[in-house]
Amino acid sequence: MSAATLPPRVVVLGAGSWGTALGALACSQADTLIWARRAELAAEIAQKHSNARYLPGIALPPSLRATSDFETAVEHVCSARGDALIILGVPVAGMAETCRRLAQSLSTRRHPALHVVWTCKGVHPETGQLPHEVAKAALGDIDGVSLGVLSGPSFALEVAQGLPVALTIASDDADTGRVVLAVLHGQRCRVYTSRDVTGVEVGGALKNVMAIACGISDGLGLGSNARAALVTRGLAEIQRLAIALGGEAETVQGLTGLGDLVLTATGPLSRNRQVGLAIGEGRSLDDILAGGMTAEGVRCARAALALGQRLGVELPITAAVCRVLFEGLSPRSAVDTLLSRDSRPESPNSYR
Repeated sequence: MSAATLPPRVVVLGAGSWGTALGALACSQADTLIWARRAELAAEIAQKHSNARYLPGIALPPSLRATSDFETAVEHVCSARGDALIILGVPVAGMAETCRRLAQSLSTRRHPALHVVWTCKGVHPETGQLPHEVAKAALGDIDGVSLGVLSGPSFALEVAQGLPVALTIASDDADTGRVVLAVLHGQRCRVYTSRDVTGVEVGGALKNVMAIACGISDGLGLGSNARAALVTRGLAEIQRLAIALGGEAETVQGLTGLGDLVLTATGPLSRNRQVGLAIGEGRSLDDILAGGMTAEGVRCARAALALGQRLGVELPITAAVCRVLFEGLSPRSAVDTLLSRDSRPESPNSYR
């Protein structure tokens, strides 16, 4: 069998809900190994074909293998004779460490052309970097390594249940898109391609903040009209920041912008929406987080606001969410602040 006809090799670094769901999706078309930080979780996936903590009630494919040894995971793709794909299934806060560890591991071994894609959505809370900037800092100078982001409106549980999903792979390297399509496209998953890495990442980051805002509105009982307004003006906010960073407006209108925003702002499985609902119903953020609920929008909000301020981009909904989450502003006062803003044209063609 020639290298061109060999099945791709895939390693998923991270065995949370989304990493596990993608591993389960990939293993029907690729030789797939998932790396779990905890040995007990790797054993559960490999032997019991389950991940009860992150995907309760889901039976994973027996062909999905797992390890807790990082070097074994990396060697799985480094020894590939055909296409090799590494999926980083870690959150933004853990991405830099994982990329550095991967870079160190790759420096000690020969490897074929490797395609590295990440799935996290957010802005690094300390550096203000988007995920592609984190990845490039650690992996960008390694020969034979191409980078990309995999994003779109997707709840991990639904993907693991076998329900349909549409995603976008964005990369400067067309081969990375081709390999991701070979691994994921054509089952229950439809994959679109893009070169707009920045636009895809901004959509994925800010939609979480907008989902918190929509949850707060619903928790206050403000109705469907208010939620629709927040989704629409939230999309405009995302687009302003994406364009300022060099992204494309069309990207924000697609799966990774509008699609992901609608899902996260309205879907019952959205943790960001659930955080917002709890705040709108009167619970404090400390109480919510102490109960074990986490949401990327909480980590992202201040970093996204700082990024907008640095670029001179107005992000009023993000600013209101930050004041509620971190400065003690009541949700109702935040709504009043947004409603009392001066009127403005909705589009450049509007009268003033």
